[in-house]
Amino acid sequence: MSTAVAVSSVDHDARAHEHELGFVRRYIFSADHKVIAKQYMTLSALMALIGGGSSYLIRWQLAWPETSIPGWGPIGPDDYNALITMHGTIMVFFVAMPLLLGAFGNYLIPLMVGADDMAFPRLNALSFWTLFTASSVLIASFFVPNGPAAAGWTGYVPLSDKAVYTGVTWGQNLWIIALALEFASFLMGGVNFLVTGLNLRTRGMTLMRLPLLVWMELTAAVVFLLSVGPLVAGAIMLLLDRTMGTGFYQPDRGGDPLLWEHLFWFFGHPEVYVVALPGFGIMLEVIPAFARKPIFGYRMMVYSTIGAGLLSFIVWAHHMFVSGMDPRLASPFSVTTIMISVPFAIILFAMIATLWGGSIRLASPMLFALGGVATFLIGGVTGIFLGSAAVDIVMHGTYFVVAHFHYTLFPVVFFGGFAGIYFWFPKMFGRMMNEALAQIHFWITFVSFNVVFIPLFLVGLGGSPRRIYELSSYDSLKHLQPLHVVATIGAIVLLLAQVPFIINFFYSLARGPRAERNPWHANTLEWTVDSPPHHPNFARPPRVYRDPYEYSVPGALHDFIPQDVAPDEPVDVKAVAD
Repeated sequence: MSTAVAVSSVDHDARAHEHELGFVRRYIFSADHKVIAKQYMTLSALMALIGGGSSYLIRWQLAWPETSIPGWGPIGPDDYNALITMHGTIMVFFVAMPLLLGAFGNYLIPLMVGADDMAFPRLNALSFWTLFTASSVLIASFFVPNGPAAAGWTGYVPLSDKAVYTGVTWGQNLWIIALALEFASFLMGGVNFLVTGLNLRTRGMTLMRLPLLVWMELTAAVVFLLSVGPLVAGAIMLLLDRTMGTGFYQPDRGGDPLLWEHLFWFFGHPEVYVVALPGFGIMLEVIPAFARKPIFGYRMMVYSTIGAGLLSFIVWAHHMFVSGMDPRLASPFSVTTIMISVPFAIILFAMIATLWGGSIRLASPMLFALGGVATFLIGGVTGIFLGSAAVDIVMHGTYFVVAHFHYTLFPVVFFGGFAGIYFWFPKMFGRMMNEALAQIHFWITFVSFNVVFIPLFLVGLGGSPRRIYELSSYDSLKHLQPLHVVATIGAIVLLLAQVPFIINFFYSLARGPRAERNPWHANTLEWTVDSPPHHPNFARPPRVYRDPYEYSVPGALHDFIPQDVAPDEPVDVKAVAD
């Protein structure tokens, strides 16, 4: 691979004039990728409060139906459908993507490739504020007549298309508009990621020296850019059906309701990997740093990442085995579903091989990374079952799918996200987090998450249907009700488990010990600049001489060698860390 020459339009003299920017230009309408990343993180956290709160209401209703929910009151069937819709929409589109792509991608890609900022700083700012607008539109839908969208987070027609028969309900319209704006935001962000990661690499940063997080962020951006177009078109058609009387999805007008499912899942399943790959990328940065070993099979991991991105486009119909589509399509989509498990199995086994024989330190970032690996294994294995059309026909409408889906996304979004926050918090904010609170946060989160969703596998195997407001009304399912109670208690504990994190985060911002430049003794370029970095990032363009994971190299004086250390150049550990 040829080395790309870093191209930066940022004047390094701007460092001296940074203080001249006012508060609004510096912290609100900033074009600095690091500030924008923190804005994404803040928005993701605020939306997580709403999405997490809705899960509390959902679980209480399933465990103790016909009771008044503390702090809320009773909810009815329509309210329940709205909560399910908004919970899924918020957590997938307005928490996972802003955190893993918007926050970590924005903050780390320029630093890791040796660039001073994103390729298009103003477009980067526009991307965030478009997402902020989308979030505002979605939240506004809670306050319109008839309430927010209630057709499920997948927006299946005819539920989402019924306005032509019953009159326009603005909650569902605002849901469609919010998603369209969110997609526009990440289209802008994806273009920026690709141009920055490929064109602004510093001297010596060949493609095969890129940190794996950058590879996975770039692959996720490509997958998003290529898959989202059909769903944007589908959303426009749905909005036209609802407001203009067209009939794209209405059989009595020559439309086809199954078309929406194809358009949604052609994007929706690649979207899983848009979220999963950055989460894995975070774990792959954390694990070698705390195992003090090089990544096992770097090139194999890169090719597996690309392979997973390519295969993600030909697996979508396994969500539709029970939809009424031509059953002859079941076998080929079952095969591709099994195939896509192979690159992820390679990535997971490479993580385990990296741990083997390592000098492992179980600090909080490592605990969350390992927790993510352990729980995702359960999601991956259960996904293989559901990839079989014969099994999926039985399981599809049950809580088994709910448990599988959460064991797939929660590990990469939350365990991966928390691993990243604890790992890069010193770099982002210049202070260290409290390790004792972090350990408490991990163990309660890990245990309570499993208490929530392992019972739901059993509920699903027992035949309990999902998307049902009051399961206790089914005499044949009453024996499963205690499992719902256990899951709900676990959900309440899981929500409360985030209190130590919130306390730790804000206390550390104000009173945490000052962070060194490289407190974890890691090798990638972001650890070579101040904590937190100035703008522009580098006093002078760095030059890369090494791979990103040269830990415990035989014959070396120290167990880490930063990427910008030239061959035969002595490493002053104290200088690198401080």
